[in-house]
Amino acid sequence: MTGVRVVSLVPSLTEAVAAGAPGALVGATEWCSHPEDLDVVRVGGTKNPDVRRIIGLAPDLVIANEEENRAPDLAALRAAGIEVLVTEVRDLPEAFRELARVLAACGAGRPGWLDDAESAWSQLPAPEARLKAVIPIWRRPWMVLGRDTFAGDLLRRLGVDNAYATHAERYPRVPVEELRAVAPDVVVLPDEPYRFTREDGPEEFTALSALVSGRHLTWYGPSLAEAPAVLSEALRAAFR
Repeated sequence: MTGVRVVSLVPSLTEAVAAGAPGALVGATEWCSHPEDLDVVRVGGTKNPDVRRIIGLAPDLVIANEEENRAPDLAALRAAGIEVLVTEVRDLPEAFRELARVLAACGAGRPGWLDDAESAWSQLPAPEARLKAVIPIWRRPWMVLGRDTFAGDLLRRLGVDNAYATHAERYPRVPVEELRAVAPDVVVLPDEPYRFTREDGPEEFTALSALVSGRHLTWYGPSLAEAPAVLSEALRAAFR
């Protein structure tokens, strides 16, 4: 127990706090699915949190993210006298720094899983070959990873180069015909935020498709320790 009352508006940080600062969480969003047995008050979604309910929980700290949460909601919480910690994560080093900052703010020490995650990513073998990829995150309309994304940085470290890494937008809308014209070596299809499956997504492309765990590709928390192995195996499976 840390003695600090925390509400998390970021699913991956909810998991991180639950694992690194047991007992601190008193509220989380409906989208906070890990740990699976998390028993706290649900405070709406990441984009539409119930500000009144959060205030009623009297937290010492609300954890948010500049990309996942809306500035007006965070401003309303601050106006109510609640401290709000806003994270920014656009690559792996930032993820490690922000995780340490969040856990320290929750009154917790440095957890072993964070050391394990840093070790796992620092000991990656050099890729045998680099692959050009498109990485859709939504369809109807099609959207892909663009510049400066955490998920794109993870894939780059695994030898997968995002064809849209220099795009002006971080999550551009791109017609599927254009995605096909890029002629990628592989199409990386995560199961969140859009749930791509073997029957929903790969049929649009002639390139091989790698179906990957969205939690391991886009979450920064305990899952980072196993993410290199999980993602590498999913990429290898696409070429078997």
